[in-house]
Amino acid sequence: MADHQSGTAESVTEVWRALTDWLAVHAPVSHASLLPPATEGELATVDAQLRRRLGYGLPAELAALWRLCGGVRHQVVEADEEGEVGSGAFLPGGVIFSPSEALGLRLPADGGHDGWGGARVVPWLTRDEAGPLHGHYAGDDGVGRWNLVDEPVSEPEYASATAYLEAVHRTLTEGPADLMGSDVPGVVWGCLVWDDPENPGMDEAFEHWTPVR
Repeated sequence: MADHQSGTAESVTEVWRALTDWLAVHAPVSHASLLPPATEGELATVDAQLRRRLGYGLPAELAALWRLCGGVRHQVVEADEEGEVGSGAFLPGGVIFSPSEALGLRLPADGGHDGWGGARVVPWLTRDEAGPLHGHYAGDDGVGRWNLVDEPVSEPEYASATAYLEAVHRTLTEGPADLMGSDVPGVVWGCLVWDDPENPGMDEAFEHWTPVR
């Protein structure tokens, strides 16, 4: 698969299909967590609200990705008695927001302060599902981190969503395992889960977790 430093709808489609093909073979429970594509109506609503309230629309790559997958829904993992494994958190950045979830998080309350500092970005991923306060954003300038407690928006870490997903796919298929940080990919009970072998976040599930590389 060719590298894409800057993303397009076509390139993000290519890498997403390669990534989900890998999931289907190696982590089928995570693959089963993928939701159907978002509808054109949903995307049009989100785009219109962003333009009306914040003056910019959906990043083309993110819209293209949502046309392939409208988010995730965790599957029941019977063996996971402690509830440690989220089958839909197969990206190192966590779960993918649905369009409506992303919009609700990004828009300030009517007449309220924009906690995002006016950044022209849309929240895309989070590992903080209970009440999202941090995660990864997607914007026309690339992919970086957002944190509503500290600095709202970091400088981009990846040139595009395509570049981020290509790094994930490369980690899974070529290595090195720590290409994206201390958390490395492994499979447990049919789910792709990123964890730090030196300081694992899982307890019981970690005993059954097998590194991909």
